[in-house]
Amino acid sequence: AKKFMGEHAVAHEFTDVDLLSGDARKTTMDEVRKYNPGCSFPTILVGDTVIIGFNEKALREALGV
Repeated sequence: AKKFMGEHAVAHEFTDVDLLSGDARKTTMDEVRKYNPGCSFPTILVGDTVIIGFNEKALREALGV
């Protein structure tokens, strides 16, 4: 997903949750659970659209690229 965003010059923010610890990790996981109760990655938010896992077709549609 990171590569796709870079290749298409999509402005984005990402968090490598596996590199977090303590409160930062807990807070981030709590936020991810709001959109993806299974907490699988990547969990991508594009406006109101949630894309779970890398799905190029869904990303293209959501981003209009």
